[in-house]
Amino acid sequence: MPKLTRLAFAAVILTAFTGLAAPAARADITVDVNQGVLQPMPIAIPDFGGAQGAEIAKVVENDLEGSGLFRPLDPSTFQEKAPSVNVQPQFAAWKQINAQALLDGQTTVDSDGRLKVDFRLWDVFAQGSLIGFQYSSTPDNWRRLAHKISDAVYERLTGEKGYFDTRVVFVAESGPKIKRVRRLAIMDQDGANPSYMTDGAYQVFTPRFSTNDQEITFMALRDTGASIYLFNIETGRQETLGHFTGMVFAPRFSPDGTKVALSVEKAGNTDIYVMDLRSRETRRLTTDPGIDTSPSFSPDGSQIVFNSDRGGGPQVYVMGVDGSGQHRISFGDGRYTTPVWSPHGDLIAFTKQTGSTFHIGVMRADGSDEHILTTSYLDEGPTWAPNGRVIMFSRETPGGGARLWTVDVTGRVSRAAAFPGGASDPAWSPLLP
Repeated sequence: MPKLTRLAFAAVILTAFTGLAAPAARADITVDVNQGVLQPMPIAIPDFGGAQGAEIAKVVENDLEGSGLFRPLDPSTFQEKAPSVNVQPQFAAWKQINAQALLDGQTTVDSDGRLKVDFRLWDVFAQGSLIGFQYSSTPDNWRRLAHKISDAVYERLTGEKGYFDTRVVFVAESGPKIKRVRRLAIMDQDGANPSYMTDGAYQVFTPRFSTNDQEITFMALRDTGASIYLFNIETGRQETLGHFTGMVFAPRFSPDGTKVALSVEKAGNTDIYVMDLRSRETRRLTTDPGIDTSPSFSPDGSQIVFNSDRGGGPQVYVMGVDGSGQHRISFGDGRYTTPVWSPHGDLIAFTKQTGSTFHIGVMRADGSDEHILTTSYLDEGPTWAPNGRVIMFSRETPGGGARLWTVDVTGRVSRAAAFPGGASDPAWSPLLP
């Protein structure tokens, strides 16, 4: 696979713009993401000027529209063509098409070949500037520049961090069901730049990101048995996490990246262990006669949520990171699996089965306020965007393979992810540096 490197971005407030100060009535449009019925904000995004400007503007448009919070307006209705970031726009022209916000930009190429993008976000009705920044990188990195702009606009208009400059690692599936090939794959969150990190010689399951966004842990299943691996995206280095007597699966990093929680099955009993990646010492956390699996750390690293059938069927439990205080938090009808803590620590997402129907849902960390977000033939394996607002999962339809989908925490905005092939077990990266 091609080497994926860290890339530094310079973000500079455009103080060089003179004569463009906001009027006394300060611009302050916002999107209230918590209101019951949300009408997407109309936003105008003309093509940016300069090299690759049109492509950058299109990626930003797709990002914002995909969030469900914004409605990019049809460019054919624009009365002011090619507005400049250096000139105050003709606000009356944008009011006529009911644009609440306007985003314009300009690209330039430095003498050293770096691509710079200046952009400005305007409040049309208050006739003022909301933000103005400059990002720069190598020209081949233009998509990341676009995602950075999307994140800046999203944060300014919603008050929440964006999630567009991120990646998703997942299991790419191909071939017939009885001979399914499962490869470790990665892509940008919008489906661009997909690549494969394993060749299909063995089956891959449950890849998970470390908080440093450069390392992945996953389960590999060969004819000789199962192993847990660490994979460094930047270097391609791969190593196994020691030898276990029994099946090992469902690995997940601790928030500080120094530990991995996993499940080990021995003689029909499955328990949760934690391995210290520095010493490679393991500690067993559960001991009951049942299946304890799918561990997920709380963001502060003090607790672990997991599912267990110790009560007769799979339910969600929480315990201290040392295994203490194990207690059940799900009490609804159905079978609860694959719990995962949100980045904010306030919610836990899960898969729920009721009869022959599957759901993705969320509950508070104490198990209260359960809310079902999706209902389908087979929805499973939720993963959180780093801002805790959007969940990605895999959906399988009758007679079809698994595909990736997203849903927001309100359940209002659900759509298929952009990757066109079979895919399961998604895991969302942190925001890229």
